[in-house]
Amino acid sequence: MSQAAEQGYLEQLLRGQASLPASPRVWLNGLRADALERANALAVPSTRDEDWRFTDLSPLYRTVLPPAARRDAVEPGLLVDFALTEAGPRLVFVDGHYVPALSDPLIDAGVTVSGLAEALEQGQDGAVPEHLGRYADFHADAFAAVNTAWLHDAAVITLARDRVLARPVHVLFVSTQPGVSSTPRVLMVAQTGSGCTLVEDYVALHEDAYLTNAVSEIALGPSARLRHVRLQRESKAAYHIAACAVRLQRDAQFESVSVTLGGRISRYSLNVTHAGEGGECRIDGLALIDGRQLADTHSTLDHTRPDGRSRQLHKCIVGGAAHAVFNGKIFVREGAQRTDSSQHSRNLLLTDKAHVDTKPQLEIFADDVKCAHGATVGQLDADQVFYLKSRGLSEGAARDLLTFAFAAEVVERIPVPSLARRLEQTVVHQTKGKQT
Repeated sequence: MSQAAEQGYLEQLLRGQASLPASPRVWLNGLRADALERANALAVPSTRDEDWRFTDLSPLYRTVLPPAARRDAVEPGLLVDFALTEAGPRLVFVDGHYVPALSDPLIDAGVTVSGLAEALEQGQDGAVPEHLGRYADFHADAFAAVNTAWLHDAAVITLARDRVLARPVHVLFVSTQPGVSSTPRVLMVAQTGSGCTLVEDYVALHEDAYLTNAVSEIALGPSARLRHVRLQRESKAAYHIAACAVRLQRDAQFESVSVTLGGRISRYSLNVTHAGEGGECRIDGLALIDGRQLADTHSTLDHTRPDGRSRQLHKCIVGGAAHAVFNGKIFVREGAQRTDSSQHSRNLLLTDKAHVDTKPQLEIFADDVKCAHGATVGQLDADQVFYLKSRGLSEGAARDLLTFAFAAEVVERIPVPSLARRLEQTVVHQTKGKQT
């Protein structure tokens, strides 16, 4: 596809942006304007770009997907299967638009879980402009620039000092319209000593093509803690392009589990910056794909201060003729002494046509560190299959059990039991008897 055609696609995504109603807040209008200017100056990524060389977006660029119109009339019964029994506050977005009637927000002393407009009305004019648009780099990322240029609705979660939510916050993004694009946005700000569990969930009520262009920004203050579960279970004909930027201050803790199930082509870019001493993060990921799906995960763990600790485990289970991509970078900046970081990529191929490209990377500019990385790609261990067969299991049952155990190491780290059980059932269903 020509560069002119690719740029034309970007212009199509931006078409109609000027029709967004102006905000009474000057800073928000300025943020949108800056993003629009950058979007017009940038080019969409292609396989000519090193970070995208394994992920060909030309099928997306050939598809006309105008911005989704607002649709509030969604039958609540259609969302029952996506409910989490443990959840407290819930925010529901339909085709990228916040729907208060389907949501259960929380606005209390020191806690805000609501849409952007409601958060600003409740006095979050300090926290929101300080953080919104500050971490996800729309100056270099065309899709993030488009998302920010269209910024109108967003999920906003803010926690004041020492406020801890016992029940998870569930942010549900639902696609109901085929042939459109949406720009979901999440802002999570946790001040000193605060914490919660956040479930960011992308689902579809149909199986047709559409585009989800999502951006999440997470700012954790000193000693704050966040457990972040990100579940992408969209239509298998959909396109899902997402970026998540996380900033950790001194002694902050960030635990993340991301699961990719849907999407014809999906790309998740996670950037975690250790901006304070003693920050800790644990990043776990699972991609479970088959057919002709392509799932790409790029991550950057950037240690800029001393005494940081990070652990990353990313697993892919690839069936059919699917293609999984993992690129993980660990940066240890000059002066970030006593950094302790490890990264592992484990990949399981269920068929001869399944394909994985994996590239863990370390770049270290400090001398007092402990860092390691590794990657494996292969099929099930024949000795393990033989052992289970010797205990009375059929070969098919043995392979299914081993595949489930491979995924369970990540799924069991999800701190929401009902969701973990549901995903375990999904793993069993999607992998049962599909190995050749």
